[in-house]
Amino acid sequence: MKLTGAQILVECLKKEGVEILFGYPGGKVISIYDALYQDNFSHIINRHEQGAVHAADGYARATGKPGVCLATSGPGATNLVTGLATAYMDSVPVIAFTGQVSTALLGRDTFQEADITGITMPITKHNYLVRNVADLPRVIKEAFHIATTGRPGPVLIDLPNDISDGKTKFSYPEKVSLPGYKPTYNGNFKQIKAMASALHKAEKPILYIGGGTTLSGAEQELLELAEKTQIPVATTLMGMAAFPSRHRLALGMLGMHGTVAANYAVTECDLLVAIGARFDDRVTGKVETFAPQAKIVQVDIDPAEIGKNVPVDIPIVGDIKKVLTDLLPLVIPGDTSAWLAKTSAWKEKYPLSYERNEKYIAPQEVVETLSELTKGEAIICTEVGQHQMWVAQYYQFTKARSFLTSGGLGTMGYGLPAAIGAQIGRPDQLVINVAGDGSLQMNIQELATIAAYHLPVKVILLNNSYLGMVRQWQEHFYAKRYSGTFLENPDFIKLAEAYGIKGFLLNESEKIKHVLAEALGVSGPVLVDCRVNPEENVFPMVPPNGAINQMMGVVES
Repeated sequence: MKLTGAQILVECLKKEGVEILFGYPGGKVISIYDALYQDNFSHIINRHEQGAVHAADGYARATGKPGVCLATSGPGATNLVTGLATAYMDSVPVIAFTGQVSTALLGRDTFQEADITGITMPITKHNYLVRNVADLPRVIKEAFHIATTGRPGPVLIDLPNDISDGKTKFSYPEKVSLPGYKPTYNGNFKQIKAMASALHKAEKPILYIGGGTTLSGAEQELLELAEKTQIPVATTLMGMAAFPSRHRLALGMLGMHGTVAANYAVTECDLLVAIGARFDDRVTGKVETFAPQAKIVQVDIDPAEIGKNVPVDIPIVGDIKKVLTDLLPLVIPGDTSAWLAKTSAWKEKYPLSYERNEKYIAPQEVVETLSELTKGEAIICTEVGQHQMWVAQYYQFTKARSFLTSGGLGTMGYGLPAAIGAQIGRPDQLVINVAGDGSLQMNIQELATIAAYHLPVKVILLNNSYLGMVRQWQEHFYAKRYSGTFLENPDFIKLAEAYGIKGFLLNESEKIKHVLAEALGVSGPVLVDCRVNPEENVFPMVPPNGAINQMMGVVES
């Protein structure tokens, strides 16, 4: 029996174990939506294609399974671009299907035609334009394989509508054969032995942990390594939840808005072990001054990342979980007691701190209280800006895959739709989106999606009426010329209520715990409008092109 391309797509999704599809219909995907309808396949209709791809991204980050989204041709497809770039920068497995004009009309500026494979080539791990319906099962099988193996990433499949409507016999391939794509999973054993030797000899070692640790599922191996060697751990923004925030070896985040202890330790260490981290500029600051005395080990599954930004002494290409599993039996702990005493003294002398203000509530206190009320066990999504950094600094994470944020691309508008994906992927978990008023309005239409599907997402809005991070830079580096950063905001409570979502106003410091506890206790979706200090800054802060041990706003205890 022959199936249409649209029916084949649905069958392939089921073969891959896909349980949910995020999307938005349009003219060139009508046949696909009809196939979804006839099969009763689970589908979430977002209110914008960017919301759909971010939701698929959030689903993938929260569950570890690939997220899938669907958009129509032309503007529907181009609306996926920011979300695909976000997933690409943060190595998230997303499969995006787009409708396209018929193959005979390609390249003729047909109505709602866009060369989406050409547009997304730099921001996808791979993409396809399907020209023969018989190729569709193979293409989909390859797409899921590419997206989820090696260094994960997004893959796009463009489907002309004559391919979706065309018919062929359906047979799903059991295996994938891609001769030019063979990710390396097992690290070079000689290099792993060299890493073990370096760990034993080092007097002032640091483990520098990135998001690749979570992607590999290596949190337990990392914990074993840190405890066996008694080496302090500094994390990137993407690596935050890979190591328990309250662990005595945890130094917190390093880099531009990192802790003093983490930045001092990295600057003074004699061995820096980078695990699933890419030496991003927000981490290193001025590269010439980054870990200047250290021998550097880098473990990453992507060989292109090894030594890309910083020269490496011991490079290891491989899957982090496999590399650490091979490493652990070889490790002979050295004596790090003096080093631990020093890093602990830095933590005690330079804790994260903030001042309370009689007029406004402190955003840091809101995040601290959230951490206390949830015991660090909620899934926290964020937008991008000051609120994102306050979450990284003050929320005490306890579990992997519990911090969903746009790290590499820094995408405002990411958090709300990502929370939708996370809540659907892990329905038994408390999902909170901590947002800024600028970022929230980038995809605020997704409140309608939350309401329509009765998702119990909690939105905690740190409302300062500014594009806060840009304003902070204007304050310190542009003589307080606040150009374009003040926002005339709507009444967010009324807006939430218009969508059928319960709203809370929080504008008194003494009521922070009470209001947040009440909001978190609501069974459905909630928005809490927290009126925070408009000119509150994120500190510590490394100025542009500065060394990470030279921070603004450092206060001694």
